[in-house]
Amino acid sequence: MQVSVETTSGLERKMTVAIPSDRIDSEVETRLKDTAKRVRIDGFRPGKVPMREVKRRYGLGVRQEVLSELMRSTYFEAVMQEKLNPAGAPSIEPVDLTEDSGFSYVATFEVYPEFEVKGMDAVEVTRPNVEISDEDVSEMIDILRKQQATWEEVEREAADGDRVTIDYVGTKDGVEFDGGKAENAPLTLGSNTFIPGFEDGLVGTKAGEEKVLDLTFPEDYGNKDLAGAAVQFAVTVKAVSEQKLPELNDEFYARFGVEGNDEESFRAEVKKNMERELDQAVKTKVKNQVMDGLIEQNDVDVPAALVSEEIDRMRQQAVQQFGGGQGFDPKSLPAEMFQDQAKKRVHVGLVVAEIIKANELSADEEKVDAMLNEMASVYQEPQQVIDWYKNNPEQLNQLKAVVLEEQVVEKVLESAKVEEKEMSYQDAVKPEGQA
Repeated sequence: MQVSVETTSGLERKMTVAIPSDRIDSEVETRLKDTAKRVRIDGFRPGKVPMREVKRRYGLGVRQEVLSELMRSTYFEAVMQEKLNPAGAPSIEPVDLTEDSGFSYVATFEVYPEFEVKGMDAVEVTRPNVEISDEDVSEMIDILRKQQATWEEVEREAADGDRVTIDYVGTKDGVEFDGGKAENAPLTLGSNTFIPGFEDGLVGTKAGEEKVLDLTFPEDYGNKDLAGAAVQFAVTVKAVSEQKLPELNDEFYARFGVEGNDEESFRAEVKKNMERELDQAVKTKVKNQVMDGLIEQNDVDVPAALVSEEIDRMRQQAVQQFGGGQGFDPKSLPAEMFQDQAKKRVHVGLVVAEIIKANELSADEEKVDAMLNEMASVYQEPQQVIDWYKNNPEQLNQLKAVVLEEQVVEKVLESAKVEEKEMSYQDAVKPEGQA
């Protein structure tokens, strides 16, 4: 078998493989002899069909089958022989199909980039330093109470924080527009659910009151027909309701499965959950800064095939996240929606893989067990969760991958420039860009 490799551009390689005719003929002959033993042809006894008749009837099909299998097997042989590391599946095109000269094909594919990770000491990280105060716990309890709140109709003017039930009709230049009409719609004033000015315009209204709001849609509104447009909303207030928060009592504590019926036990449990959330949020913020820093310091060619595969994964995730049915084809989502994020993910993956390889890292079993125990602790039957993971290799491997990624972050932090920053609990747990 002869192999030649040509670098066409960047990471792309064009590999030509020539399979000698004797290797092909030998495999075809073996297949035809096996076929002769099994085939049944009228006029011949089983196993006694002349080889020339078997070849006449089945020779072309057997040869095509052999060539197809040889393309697959010799591709991997050639890749190993040339010490190549393909990224993604190859595109294979036959070159010569004549029996006398053997068989040749060209495999075009990308390879993984070869590089050494640099600049870990130039990565800059700001680590949040947070102390959860009693006030933070009280605010969280207020949030939990609001989540369990009920609404009670009142005979007074609507105030910020109240919920109004309304009918409304939106018009532009006197004509109703799509999506601008509803009946018995609940709206919490101050929630910023509607366009600017809508909720403010209903503060001070009473049940039974009608009001016309002259508003303007934001310039960046998603519907281009309405973006920046002046409109009117004719609103009828059907009811005004105020929020009734539940009392801090045994019934309220029981809703959250807290052991013990006193406020002290409940506050302790809430703080424990806040600490868990805070720990995860800090890890995420630090990890994101580390990964962004590594990308900035390591300009790496990213294989387009891997980006394409990542786009397909992100399409599938998007469909699942938004409840897409089986009849929805994820590939109908434009690739451009995911292009930049997919490229970044692949870039990060390449750099992380190189750090793992260079430092011979593997998932620390003690850290895997610690993470599994922490995850299981929030369930009523922790041991069942632990056993489920340990009996599902695929899920356990995903957990190990998370731990290994954390170990990579720890390795980078050994060299990185890390600055501690005092931060409130609220800012620390907010997603990136919102703090």
